[in-house]
Amino acid sequence: MSTIISAGPSISNSLEGKPALQRVITEYFGLFCLFLLVGYFVPDDETALGAFSALPSLFLLAFIFYTKRILEGLTLAALLAFIMADKTAFFTPLNETLTEVLTDGDTQWLFIVCGLMGSIIALIEKAGGAQAFGAWVAKRAKTRKSTLLWTWILGVVIFIDDYLNCLTVGSCMAPITDKHKVSREKLAYIVDSTAAPVCVLIPISTWAVYIASLLEQAKAVPEGEGMKMFIQTIPYNIYGWVAAIIVPLVILGIIPVFGPMKAAEKRAQETGELAPPGSAKIDIKGGQQTEITAKPRILNFFLPIIVLIASTIYFDIDMQMGVLTAVGFTFVLYIFQGTMTPEEFFDCCVVGIKHMLFPLLMVILALTFANVNEKIGFLTYVIETAKTFMTPTMLPAVLFVVLGITEFIMGLSWGMYAIAIPIAIPLAISIGANPVVAVGAVCSAGVFGSHICFYSDATILSSAAAGCDNYRHAVTQMTFGFLGAAISLLIFIAIGVLGLA
Repeated sequence: MSTIISAGPSISNSLEGKPALQRVITEYFGLFCLFLLVGYFVPDDETALGAFSALPSLFLLAFIFYTKRILEGLTLAALLAFIMADKTAFFTPLNETLTEVLTDGDTQWLFIVCGLMGSIIALIEKAGGAQAFGAWVAKRAKTRKSTLLWTWILGVVIFIDDYLNCLTVGSCMAPITDKHKVSREKLAYIVDSTAAPVCVLIPISTWAVYIASLLEQAKAVPEGEGMKMFIQTIPYNIYGWVAAIIVPLVILGIIPVFGPMKAAEKRAQETGELAPPGSAKIDIKGGQQTEITAKPRILNFFLPIIVLIASTIYFDIDMQMGVLTAVGFTFVLYIFQGTMTPEEFFDCCVVGIKHMLFPLLMVILALTFANVNEKIGFLTYVIETAKTFMTPTMLPAVLFVVLGITEFIMGLSWGMYAIAIPIAIPLAISIGANPVVAVGAVCSAGVFGSHICFYSDATILSSAAAGCDNYRHAVTQMTFGFLGAAISLLIFIAIGVLGLA
């Protein structure tokens, strides 16, 4: 499935005192007036905005790169989009959209799953399970490279869901990689690159179930055969394969660390400053050490995780049922051991949920922005514009590039899939291309765009679990994301040229 605030300079640098406050008010008021001016000149019909529909996205990217502030960027970009769609009557639609996002079943699922995942992680840590796991891994991974390879392997093994993957692997491996002075940026990259890229390749994952259901809804296959078609797309989910394979090559030094990641690693090695500034805000552990209430036991780590994965599979890949089952099991396990009292158990659950609230707030803002972006027809405009370049030979490559860029802007893979898959399949059929390859290209584009996005759910949760500022995570990961995208693009072009598309 798979957005976090970044610490950095505000729209004005080093604002102090009343004059600085006045400058901030003036600047934001100026932006609001500019938005109203833009809204006045764009077409009244929100479905006929055409190229104007890209303005909020362009503003968002420019704002983030200039200020490094994602929270404000998402809020302002969404405001601009609402003004473009509804002019001065924007406030009511904005309010209705926020209510719609917050009351949507998927959002409720997100709060329950991520909130309780935060609780499970906090419980495992308090019970000493995470410490025992660290000691267990340390006996098997004595070097920096072997520790990072263990992180990658764990990410590949926990393939049921990208949220489960990110939150479990990142939070559990951070204390272990810290001992080898691994930058939190590099840990977040490894975690992120073994989450969605792996989930999109496995038939028994939440991603597979979701995409299979979209294929059935799009009438690409009869009801009940969506999973069969998804399995056929797996060889063509090129970016998923490439991104997952690049990670061990980087760990082993076959692909050298370069770009912003190189500077992050140098900082961690030379100064011991593992996390970039501002990371405590997003850290799932709140940047604090948890008091352990019992003797560390490895079973207190493995049993809750095994029950979580097994129950998710048992309930037809239902992550919410899996999380609820795991919390109940953990209660019985820890209370009967005397690891903690019922009061301590529930207090710890609340602490875990509180640590997830900030990441979840950012996801809500990203969902709101994606919702209004859909309202002004941004994705539809992009696809319609790109159709002129879509021949049977070039279809996979064009879909990958165009939808990858679109996903980078929208930030939510599943939202993009819901719009793009019903369009891509009939488009492929109409020009004589293979719809299976087209769906593989769409899936790859979603993972790639989400992978390099500053505010995607994957970026947010990977950053939260690894305790790394999400802006720095996105910037350092982006270079490897583009490397994977370049390789994937060449493969998609080859697929087209060889007539496999």
